[in-house]
Amino acid sequence: MNRRSLYFTGPYETSVRRTSVEPAPDEICVETRVSAVSAGTELLIYRGEAPTDLPADETLDTLEGDLSFPLRYGYAAVGDVVAVGEAVDDDWADRTVFAFNPHETRFAVPTDLAVPLPDGVDAEGMALFPSVETATSLVLDGRPRIGEDVVVFGAGVVGLCTIAVLASFPLGRLIAVEPIPERRARARDFGADVAVPPAEFDGALDADADREGADLVYELSGRPATLDDAVDAVGYDGRVVVGSWYGDEPAVLDLGADFHRDRISFESSQVSTLAPETRGRWTKARRAETALDRLCEIDAKSLVTHRIPFDDAPEAYRLLDDRADGALQVLLTYP
Repeated sequence: MNRRSLYFTGPYETSVRRTSVEPAPDEICVETRVSAVSAGTELLIYRGEAPTDLPADETLDTLEGDLSFPLRYGYAAVGDVVAVGEAVDDDWADRTVFAFNPHETRFAVPTDLAVPLPDGVDAEGMALFPSVETATSLVLDGRPRIGEDVVVFGAGVVGLCTIAVLASFPLGRLIAVEPIPERRARARDFGADVAVPPAEFDGALDADADREGADLVYELSGRPATLDDAVDAVGYDGRVVVGSWYGDEPAVLDLGADFHRDRISFESSQVSTLAPETRGRWTKARRAETALDRLCEIDAKSLVTHRIPFDDAPEAYRLLDDRADGALQVLLTYP
């Protein structure tokens, strides 16, 4: 069965290639409607800034090989089931499903890797599911407590989804730090009490003289230099959760007197795995179900700023790389 697949072929280079797919008896065949472009890992690959010897994702069966060129990548595809294997229940026929699949016009997946769309969520909204699941994982790892002051550096798609999930908690203050004015406005719409540019952050944090520093800080800006800002922002015995991945870019962190004397804790957060302390009661299935509930409550679709035809994919990556035309979430659309 013929299809067309997007390949990353070198730094700042992509191409659409003709490939083929043959569904197995236990698989469904899906015609893609939309797929979301990630401004995190995917943009690092596009720029040639991802470690090429790193597996694409050992936890996703839909991704193969490592991050060296050429490669198919992407993990947010939504489409319609157009055929089912002989071992698959006919109820799957004609359903619209999500899968962590690369950008391509058609794909085949086992039914246990396909997620039917919940009521009230359309294809474009469902393409944001990975971002909401990442936000859910970040909040699980951060363990916000009642009355805490929480700071989120970076109001991109993942940052905004994280803010929306955090806003459902009875926090003291929820502060977003973001240099782009339009994204600050979105952060307030998504539940941040305050949204400020980096240069004005100190004033926002000092608004309550009774508390010195934040309790919990998320670094979601994608910029290694922001790690030092996170150390400065957190108070005694505070926690910093690092959700950004910097690829090959080195992260130089100032671990001076404040870091040691204030007993600051750093924690990595990565959606591919669950934190060890949560595994007693949490599974990936439970986290996904929780994320779907959040997706139904968050206006995630409003984060879509651009819809680019699949054949014009290079324009999608240019927009995100240049942060041009207010690009936030870019979708590839399929005829």
